[in-house]
Amino acid sequence: MKEIASLARIVTLRRLRNEPLLDLDARQPGKETQLATILAADAHITGAQAAKQIYGKGSEASQTAFSRLRARVQDKLLNHLFFLDHTDARLLVARRYELECLDLLHKVTILYLEGEYRLSERLLRRCLREAEKGEFTKYAEQACQRLSTLYAEQRQLHKYNAHKKKLAKLRQLLVYEQEAEQLYTEVSLTMARAVTMRRTLLPKMPGYIARAEELHQQADTFATYLALYRLRVLYAELTGHYDEVIRYTTAATQQLRQGKLNERRFDQRFNQFMSVYAHLRSRQYKAGLKLAEDFAADLHPTSNNWFYFYEHYLLLALHAGEYDHALRLLHVAHKNPSFPKQRPTAQERWQLLQAYVEFVQPEEMLPARRRNHMATSALLMVPEFTRDKRGHNVAILLFQLLHYLRQRELEPVLTRLERLRKYQQRHLRDAATLRSRTLLRLLMLLPEAEFDAEVLAKRGQQRLAQLSQAPMVGDADAEVEIIPYERLWELTLDILRVGKPQ
Repeated sequence: MKEIASLARIVTLRRLRNEPLLDLDARQPGKETQLATILAADAHITGAQAAKQIYGKGSEASQTAFSRLRARVQDKLLNHLFFLDHTDARLLVARRYELECLDLLHKVTILYLEGEYRLSERLLRRCLREAEKGEFTKYAEQACQRLSTLYAEQRQLHKYNAHKKKLAKLRQLLVYEQEAEQLYTEVSLTMARAVTMRRTLLPKMPGYIARAEELHQQADTFATYLALYRLRVLYAELTGHYDEVIRYTTAATQQLRQGKLNERRFDQRFNQFMSVYAHLRSRQYKAGLKLAEDFAADLHPTSNNWFYFYEHYLLLALHAGEYDHALRLLHVAHKNPSFPKQRPTAQERWQLLQAYVEFVQPEEMLPARRRNHMATSALLMVPEFTRDKRGHNVAILLFQLLHYLRQRELEPVLTRLERLRKYQQRHLRDAATLRSRTLLRLLMLLPEAEFDAEVLAKRGQQRLAQLSQAPMVGDADAEVEIIPYERLWELTLDILRVGKPQ
């Protein structure tokens, strides 16, 4: 009882005078709770609108009062972060266990400063156990360091020496883990850069993987395993060996089931996403679509990877020719409240996907107002080559061409064909761009055949065969095919059968 009595004394005597939290369940909510409720319901509401709802008028005095209210509410909302529910199984699997360690370290810091050493020791030992179960080496090192300091101050030499040895081992493991994590971070940062920079990774990747293997052999921790696993997957992506990605993900799932991977750390959803992505790139569309359907329920709509997963889910539907399914997935994505919170580049990718999905729908599936949607209008204004559209430039130019073909506008069609020709000359010269280059050569036949669909079908047979035989390439070189190029060629002929551009 003494420890609880000491804790009660600390909390009673040193508590804040003003309540640090919002009473979100109050029957008669105050202005602070009202503001939090308003903001949760509408993230786009302006300060003036919120002030008017709370104070009933927009006077200068109410604006001043609202500024103070907003500051208080923000502080209290930040305090609520200590009391969030992290047990939802759809969230990142490691989150709950990592935050438990951080919570214990935070409490220990306060208790130690208050001179409560016995309770500090108990919580530190608990933190160390939890950190070791979850293989959170950095938190285990912090707990062990604080225990060593505690034992040294209390002159408990035996306990100090035992934790001194453990601390040295943990610090060495941390060095190995940090190097492995840095290897992966540098590679992933390069992957986010231009195509030319990603190509420089290819000759370096075997060396990076060899070093990661050495680090994992030395440390044998989850962090070194994860860095090595992700480097192997990235290398397979870069080289276009997507069957290898499927093999890696399948092996990881088996290891998890056999208890060889830490279930508190390994997020099976990353594995699921990579498996779906690999099925997309290896043209196993039906199988990939089935996997995506099975895995979708495991992703929380608020997670960072939800939209990225649904991008590939939608692409699988498009590649499988299930356009009605793709339209439903597009609606699901737009209904997610986090859709406007995505980065501008991510929103632009969704804009491109939306334009294609709506383009391939039968006219009766879309109301008239959607056929000239802002997504289409925005894409028609994109320059012929922009660095921030890495991997999507061909898809954008192709969409522009198809749009004007359907509109039967000759001059814009000829303009886009010229842009495609210039883009091919400048950026599609490597062997890895064979599929894009072959499709563009097919499209260059349009004016030669005077946009006659039957003539084009005959003249394009040989190149269409070459296109079908051209291999999918790695991420270091690939232009994204939102719809398979073979199907785009068929779509082009179908449009021309309806009518030629004038």
